[in-house]
Amino acid sequence: MGSHSHEVTDAILETLKRASTGLKDADVRFALAGGCAAYARGAAPSLHDVDFVLPQEDVPTALEALRDLGFETVKPPEDWLVKAYDEGRLVDLIFSLCNHPVTPELLKRAEPMKVPAVIVPVLEATDLVISWLLPLSEHNCDYSSLLPQVRALREQVDWNRVAAVLWDSPYASTFLTLLERLDVIKGPIDPTGDPSWP
Repeated sequence: MGSHSHEVTDAILETLKRASTGLKDADVRFALAGGCAAYARGAAPSLHDVDFVLPQEDVPTALEALRDLGFETVKPPEDWLVKAYDEGRLVDLIFSLCNHPVTPELLKRAEPMKVPAVIVPVLEATDLVISWLLPLSEHNCDYSSLLPQVRALREQVDWNRVAAVLWDSPYASTFLTLLERLDVIKGPIDPTGDPSWP
C-alpha cells in the first residue's frame, strides 16, 4: 500500500472517529457498516467512505450533530440514506438496506469494537454480509470486490442464516454457491431457516 493510500485511510478513520463521537454524544443509535466495518472485523482496508446504519427517526438528530461538528450535510434524491461531508470525505447515514428499514434489533446485535482510537458498535458479521449481498442484481453484480471482504469474515458469519435470508435472490444465492465451490465456506448450506431480516 503506497503512502497516498495510507493518508486516505488515516483521513477516513479520523472522519469515522469524529462522526461516531458526535453521534454518540447526541444519543443517536447507530452501527458501523460497509468497508470500515469489514476493516474493524479484520478485512484489508478498502476505505473510501464511512457507512453508518441508523433508524430513520434518528436521522434528524444525527444530521444536526454532524452539522454542529462542521460537516456539510446533503439530502440526496435516494430515499434510503442521507450524506454528510467532512472536508470532502463522505459519511453515509443509511436508514434502509434494500427496502429493509434499519431496526433496533439489528443495532442490538452490533458489537462494540475498536477501530483505531475509538470504540464503535460494528454490525454483526452475518448482518454485514447480508447487507452486502442483498443489493446484488442484474445491474449490480460485482463479485470480485465482495470476495476478499467475505473471505476475511467467513469464520464470523452464520452462513445458514445468510442463505435463509437471501435464498430468493438468484444473484446472492449464486454467490453463496461460488463461495462453496471456492472452499471459502464449507457446505452444504441449509437455507430453510427464518428468512426475515433484519
